[in-house]
Amino acid sequence: MKDFNAFFQSYSIPLDDVEVAQQTTHILAEKTVTNSTPEVYKRCFSFIDLTSLNSTDNTTNILSMIEKINTFSDHFPEMPQVAAICAYPNFSGVVHKALSVPIGIAAVSAGFPSSQTFIEVKVAETALAVHEGASEIDVVISVGNFLNGQYEDVFEELSELKSACRDAHIKVILETGALKHASEIKKASLLAMEAGADFIKTSTGKMNPAATPEAAYVMCNAISEYYKKTGRKVGFKPAGGIVTSADAVNYYTIVKEVLGDEWLNNTFFRLGASRLANNLLSAIYEKEINYF
Repeated sequence: MKDFNAFFQSYSIPLDDVEVAQQTTHILAEKTVTNSTPEVYKRCFSFIDLTSLNSTDNTTNILSMIEKINTFSDHFPEMPQVAAICAYPNFSGVVHKALSVPIGIAAVSAGFPSSQTFIEVKVAETALAVHEGASEIDVVISVGNFLNGQYEDVFEELSELKSACRDAHIKVILETGALKHASEIKKASLLAMEAGADFIKTSTGKMNPAATPEAAYVMCNAISEYYKKTGRKVGFKPAGGIVTSADAVNYYTIVKEVLGDEWLNNTFFRLGASRLANNLLSAIYEKEINYF
């Protein structure tokens, strides 16, 4: 059994929410204007996990999205491709068979978005998604257990899911909107990374608030501190409510200022979004574009 009291004490856990908000506001006020350029918009486009997570999703609309990704370079040859396509796990095989460009295939799994089901179901769903072709798995921590102080249970479950992913990357969603204080977000970030997360992610997009700059600031600082202590780089993915080019630049700015240029690539930075792609294209080309 892991001693989580000792583990958390080895990091800078106590955080002041007001101070976090002030530091985040300062960074954005100082740096976002500099980063609001077409070149940064293009880079942000390359970080997108283009997402469809609707109850109404079906094979037809998922195939339509894939076709737009497959032919994107024909319409926008000077643009980078998105980083990945993200869908429900039952579409992993559909995406794998139809996708013809070398981007990630991300599947939400393990009882997304509530994470309220049997661990056996979570592991089976994850393994099936990987078997069907998913190269990335997005899972939600058991938020209720975390808030109840059951850190060992959360850790063991994430470790099992990491094993079920085999060679696929695992992105662990903290659902930061349910974590009311910066210190809780810091704890959840460290716990997820220690359990093997390749990425830590803010939100499912199914709960308000979703991603916030303040949560991003705390999570990026946790990644930085974890990297300095362990030597392992973990990626960061804000998701939920990221719609405008200004939203994207805000998160780009936080990653750049806290983690540095080494994280400004789609190996270590993703933006989870369904509407952002069109808005970035519109900002880059200075006209309304509704390609996706």
